[in-house]
Amino acid sequence: MTDCGCDKAKAELEEYLHRELSDGDFQDISEHLATCQDCSDEHLIGLTITEKVRKACQEKAPEELRSAVLGRLSQISS
Repeated sequence: MTDCGCDKAKAELEEYLHRELSDGDFQDISEHLATCQDCSDEHLIGLTITEKVRKACQEKAPEELRSAVLGRLSQISS
């Protein structure tokens, strides 16, 4: 186990949230988060924001708005 420290954990938090780190770096940060309340709090904030954005991106425009936009695009490109 290597404690990566707060600087590394905070600098790589976004990559950690999206599992974009090597297995070793991911493990180091996981271990650090388990023992550091400040970094763990930052991680929780990041998780919350990531989840809110994910949910917001699943919303779809009403069908009549979609049709209106596609119709207008069709007029413009003609």
